[in-house]
Amino acid sequence: MNISTSIMLVDDDDAIRDTTEEFLKISGYSTIATSSAEDALEILKLFQPDIILTDISMRGMSGLELTKVVKETYPIEVIVMTGYIAEHSYEEAISAGASDFIFKPFRFEELSLRIKRVIREMNLKRQHEELVKKLEMLAITDGLTGLYNQRYFYKQLSSEIDRYERYNADLSLLVMDIDHFKTFNDTWGHLEGDKVLMELGTMIKSCLRTMDSAYRYGGEEFTIILPQTNLNQASVVGERIRAAFASKIFYPAEDQEIIVTISVGAAQYIKDESITSFIERADKAMFRSKQEGRNKVSTDVLNN
Repeated sequence: MNISTSIMLVDDDDAIRDTTEEFLKISGYSTIATSSAEDALEILKLFQPDIILTDISMRGMSGLELTKVVKETYPIEVIVMTGYIAEHSYEEAISAGASDFIFKPFRFEELSLRIKRVIREMNLKRQHEELVKKLEMLAITDGLTGLYNQRYFYKQLSSEIDRYERYNADLSLLVMDIDHFKTFNDTWGHLEGDKVLMELGTMIKSCLRTMDSAYRYGGEEFTIILPQTNLNQASVVGERIRAAFASKIFYPAEDQEIIVTISVGAAQYIKDESITSFIERADKAMFRSKQEGRNKVSTDVLNN
């Protein structure tokens, strides 16, 4: 059965459309049928099938024209049909973006084989695209915390600064560092230290909006980009994360309860400054939190 595969049938010959649709349904495909390319394009605004099976010669827009529009707009495979062998060629259909080409009258067994081949190629293509996406995500993600990594941080911050220059919307940055993390690692070991890093990563993600993005900047240092956020709002976010993390109890050994804290620095972007300057101001604010006793949020002095 092929219930998961949906096919749109486009043909202005009522007899062929009805019999072909019936065959597709019997074969287990989810189907929708229409008599014109124009109607098909209207349907596509609401529903996108996996495959479109279309006649070439129809009143109004032709099947080849439909194929070109579909391939420019949707990730849908197209099989074209024609009863005019002398007028149309396989090369013409493939050039328009079709995945396959079949002449009428066709045997349903042949149509079935062609649809199955297109489905196999479609699934292989989707698997390849998913693999590429996974590899791309691995390249920009920290494997331990699940946050983005430092390389992607610079790329994203540059994009957000470009957006600021275009729209003049507020942009803020948080830098946070785990307090006494080296001592924790030396005392309890790196496996327990990794648990702290993972917990902070999870806690950070739970405190952010969809538009915000968080990064593991270094060993125990994290950064958060906050678009459309001024310094006061950024401080609130930083305080929310700081307080949540300080309330977490770790158990690195039996009968050992440990509280780990973070120091946070916040800065708001100043027009025309460099990325380096922006990061340094947030970093200095974080170090001021360290100097003033840790487990607190400090703001950049230039923004005050």
